[in-house]
Amino acid sequence: MNHDDFTSVDHVPAAVDVLVLGAGGAGYPAAFFLDRAGLAVAMVDPIGNLGGDCLAEGCVPSKAVREAALVRGLSANCAHFGLQGGSSKVDWHAVLEHKDRVQQTRYAQHRAEISASGIRFVHGKAALIAADRARLTAADGSVREVSFRHLILATGSRPSRLPIPGAELAITSHDLFRLGADLPQPRHLIAIGGGYIGVETASMLQALGSAATVLEYTAQLLPGFDAELAAFLHADLAGRVRIIVSAQVMGIESAGEEYTVRYRHDATELSVRGDQVLMATGRAPVLPEGIEHLDLSLHNGHVAVDETLRTSNPRVWAPGDVNGRSMLFHSAVRQSLVAAHCIAAGGQPVDRMHFDAVPMTVFTEPELAHAGLTAAQAQAALGADAVSVTRYDYAHDSRAQIYGATRGFIKLVFDRRCGRLLGAQIAGMDAAQLIAPLALALESGLDAAALADTAFPHPMIGEGIAAAARAFRP
Repeated sequence: MNHDDFTSVDHVPAAVDVLVLGAGGAGYPAAFFLDRAGLAVAMVDPIGNLGGDCLAEGCVPSKAVREAALVRGLSANCAHFGLQGGSSKVDWHAVLEHKDRVQQTRYAQHRAEISASGIRFVHGKAALIAADRARLTAADGSVREVSFRHLILATGSRPSRLPIPGAELAITSHDLFRLGADLPQPRHLIAIGGGYIGVETASMLQALGSAATVLEYTAQLLPGFDAELAAFLHADLAGRVRIIVSAQVMGIESAGEEYTVRYRHDATELSVRGDQVLMATGRAPVLPEGIEHLDLSLHNGHVAVDETLRTSNPRVWAPGDVNGRSMLFHSAVRQSLVAAHCIAAGGQPVDRMHFDAVPMTVFTEPELAHAGLTAAQAQAALGADAVSVTRYDYAHDSRAQIYGATRGFIKLVFDRRCGRLLGAQIAGMDAAQLIAPLALALESGLDAAALADTAFPHPMIGEGIAAAARAFRP
C-alpha cells in the first residue's frame, strides 16, 4: 500500500488497531512490526518523517560533525605514523553541509520505507479527546478523529533550560545540529551542563578549532557515571577544554556578539565570556495535548511504565524518552519492539525490557561507554565479597599501541559466586564499539567463561574483553 501524501489525513480510517504518536526510535519500530503482523496502524509525527529528534537534531547530525573532528584529529597526528602533513583547514559551512547530506539521505530512505508499508502515516499532530480517541491535524490543515484499541505514546523529549535570567539567550542541540543549521562556528563555546551532550559538543568543537568551557553543577563531570570513567575523561579533556565542576550557573547576559555566563563556585561569584552558550542541562518529556484523558501515572513528569512498557492504562504503552528510564535512541528502539511484541500477543507480557543491559556511549575524544552495574552498585546490591572486578589496560594492547592511544581500560564486573557478568565500563579508543558485545553478554546472562572462550579478532582492542574475563577468579 502506497501513501505518498503524508500531509493529509484523508487516507486514515476512522478506527485503527494501533495509533502511534511519534515516529522516532520509540515509535516506528513498533509501527512496522505491527503493520507486518496484520494490524491496522496509524502513525502521526510533527517532523513528517521517521527518526525523531535523533535524526532531526541529535545523534546522527551531531556524530556527522564529530566524525569530521576525528578525521581532522587523525590528520594532525600524521607524524606519529611516519607521514608528513598537518591539521586540515576547517570549512565550518562545508561540515554542516556534510551533516545535512547525511540527514537528507536518511530522510529519503525513511520516506521510501513508509510508502512501501501499510502504515497510515500523517505529518501532523494529535490531541487526545477521549480514552480511546484522538483528533489528528495534518500539515495541510485537514482534521480527522480516530479511535484506537492500543495507543503507543512515543512523543519523546525536548531540551530543557535552567530557570535562570537570560536562559533564552542560550542555544540548544536543536539550534546547533538541526537540518539547515546556519550558526557560525563558535570562537568560544560555553556549555552549561557536563553531561554527555555538553562534553560531546565541547570535545568536537574544540577538535575543529573552537575554544570551549564546560560548567557542571555537580562535583563530577558526567554525573551518575562510574567515578573512574568520569575522572578519566576529565583528566584527558582538561588539557584542551576548560572544565569547571561544582559550578552553579546564575544567569546569562549579552553584549553585542558576546555572552557572559555568571556562576557561583566555592561561594564566590565568577563569570566566563564566550560568543555562544549551549544549554545542555537534560531533556524533558513531551506529552500530547489531552493526556489527562488517559489517566496515566506519572513519575517526575515522565510516564510510568513496567518492563513491558505498559502504563497504568492497559491500552497505552509508552516506550522511549517519554518514560525517562533510558533516554537513548537505541534503547527506544528496543523498548518499541518490546511494546509491539506484547500488543501483537493481545497484551500478554511475552517480552520484557532489560534496562540494565542498555549500553551508554559518550562520543568524546577519547570515548567512554558502559552498561550494567558499576562495581560500587554491584557491591551495594550483593555485598563486597560477592563481586569481582577485572580489567585490561590499553597500554598492553597492540591496536592502541599502533595508534599511540594507550591511555584507556576495559573494566568488567562479575558476580564472584557464579561468574555472571554484571557490568562493564570502557574508557578510550573504540569504546563505543566495544561495549556492544558486552551489552549482548548482559542481555543474555553470560558469564566470564563465555567471554574468555570467545576468540576476538587480532589486532583489535576487543581482545581485551577476553583477557579481562580470563583474569576472573571466583
